[in-house]
Amino acid sequence: LWSVYVSEAEKYDKALVESWKNDMEGILIFAGLFSTSLTAFIIESYPRLVPDSGDATVQLLSQISQQLAAAANGSTFQLPAPLPPFRPPATSLICNTFWFTSLGLSLSCALIATLVEQWAREFLHKADMRSAPGVRARIFSFLYYGLKEFNMHKVVDIIPLLLHVSLFLFFAGLVAFLIPINIPMAAVASFMLACLSVVYSAVTVLPLHYLECPYRTPLSEAFWGISRGLARILRRRRIADDSVWSDGEVTLVEAMSHGATEDTQERDYRALVWTVKSLADETEFEPFAEAIPDVLWGPKSSRFAYRTHLKNLVNHPELEMYHRFLDVFRSCDTGLLLPEASKRRRITYYKALWAL
Repeated sequence: LWSVYVSEAEKYDKALVESWKNDMEGILIFAGLFSTSLTAFIIESYPRLVPDSGDATVQLLSQISQQLAAAANGSTFQLPAPLPPFRPPATSLICNTFWFTSLGLSLSCALIATLVEQWAREFLHKADMRSAPGVRARIFSFLYYGLKEFNMHKVVDIIPLLLHVSLFLFFAGLVAFLIPINIPMAAVASFMLACLSVVYSAVTVLPLHYLECPYRTPLSEAFWGISRGLARILRRRRIADDSVWSDGEVTLVEAMSHGATEDTQERDYRALVWTVKSLADETEFEPFAEAIPDVLWGPKSSRFAYRTHLKNLVNHPELEMYHRFLDVFRSCDTGLLLPEASKRRRITYYKALWAL
């Protein structure tokens, strides 16, 4: 009993941890490259936050020149008014605020990603400490529910979100950096930022309306929870269904899984058509034909769940099911198969034809 649990838990946990490690490796590479590029921009922008020593030098030299000229002419030298206190431009403050914040978030992502990789290795190591199935099962259960209790999944999801915020801050800082330099270039950067914001917002919101949508961002799950909460408060239901939607804790992934099992007739038929088309030869087609009798007939009576689908498959003009059956029977007479294999194939396809 425990061996079965250990086998299933080991496959699930190892797949989960490996996916985390692969994600963290990609994030580390991107964060490193992004931080390096961002540092080059910061080197160009941060001198605008301090007074230029060249201005003070020019004023001092001008003062000395005027003083020498006054002494040569015998006139009285009047000290010029001191320079006003230095105030960095607003665009420089905004630009450097965004860029330094972006750099901090990027480096934080790299640190957290490194920690997640370490935690993943420790998780696998602790799970393999004992060999007895009963002990290993308890360790797997103990560690996995520890991951859930301390929201390890959410920590992993936050890392790319921080990196996304860092990227948006970089573009916003780039706009502020270019405004005093060149307005057309600042307009181009603003347009890029606006397009990126629109696309990111659309990708975030689309899964909330279309559960089958493959696009999503780390914010999609958060907006899903908010929309579910508002729907409960306002007594609205986007999907008229049973008790599964009355639970406020339904996640976006669970909602997708539930939606995939509803109104499946058309999707099931498309899947079966694709399956038959993808079976290139008789050897690949044989397992499909072998399953037909069990799909259509039970021990005592016929089954109606897939009867319409298989009838439509037979009548599908592109599939030519009966022609494929004839080709299979001809292949049994070529002498390429062993007698036992040829007999087994004939029996399989005769049963399929009888069921149809």
